[in-house]
Amino acid sequence: MQASAPPIFKRGPSLVVRLTFFSILSVVLLVADARFHYLEEIRSALSVVLFPLQEAAAMPATMLRRTSDFFVTQASLYRENERLKRERLLSEPDSQRLRMLESENQQLRRLLNMPKIPDRERTVADIIYESRDPFSRKIVIDRGTMQGVKAGQAVVDYLGVIGQVTRAYPFVSEVTLLTDKSQSVPVQNARSGLRSVTFGVGHDGAVELRYMPVNADIQNGDLFVTSGIDGTYPPGIPVAVVTNIERSTAAFAKIICVPSAAVGHYTRVAVLSDPPPRPENPLGKPSPTPAVSKKE
Repeated sequence: MQASAPPIFKRGPSLVVRLTFFSILSVVLLVADARFHYLEEIRSALSVVLFPLQEAAAMPATMLRRTSDFFVTQASLYRENERLKRERLLSEPDSQRLRMLESENQQLRRLLNMPKIPDRERTVADIIYESRDPFSRKIVIDRGTMQGVKAGQAVVDYLGVIGQVTRAYPFVSEVTLLTDKSQSVPVQNARSGLRSVTFGVGHDGAVELRYMPVNADIQNGDLFVTSGIDGTYPPGIPVAVVTNIERSTAAFAKIICVPSAAVGHYTRVAVLSDPPPRPENPLGKPSPTPAVSKKE
């Protein structure tokens, strides 16, 4: 019996058979998946299995993109921060001026909305200078005799008495503040009606009531208003509030008050016009000497 030599390569179905088989199998799978959805679960399972591999394959590109975005974002934020800093530096003076204008407008509205004082006109003035002398409390305003300001007129703000015009020039005037040592204002206790006179201390922005007896009816927190008996200040304008009372064994009590007005804060004041003519004071005239009859 003659034996044949074994084939060198293992032979299987021919290419035509394999092509036909796989073509038929593909058509069957397509029809089964399209009509009966038999492969949905298989695809889901394969996607779960392949997802980590997909993420691992995409990780280098993802890390590179995130790193690039991080540096780009940091650079953009740095530029934006620098731009905002420059804009803030440029806008800060405007903001300061705006706040100052708002404060001045509020003060001006308060001055204009003050209750009207009978027979008195108001002239709103700006403070342009302040005395540099540490022993005096004076300011200079931008209204003078050309605007009807005269020496001796009262100066107030919407909170109370500021002082008095002591010198008037054509375009400016000098105002001695309530806290100056040379300034005094006749006042009256709004609670008890007790009359007194305030004198400027000259420092610490305070005034005091002098020559008041130790048993005077005055309490901390009492408001003193202008009494109006001097003819310069209209009656009823707030002047000062009592803050400290020292009743010692001396004949007079030491009473310190704080001005009601913003003496050292704002930049606008109101000058009150002269009061109407007052009756002549008979006490200022010398008493007439009685006539002596001559004996013949």
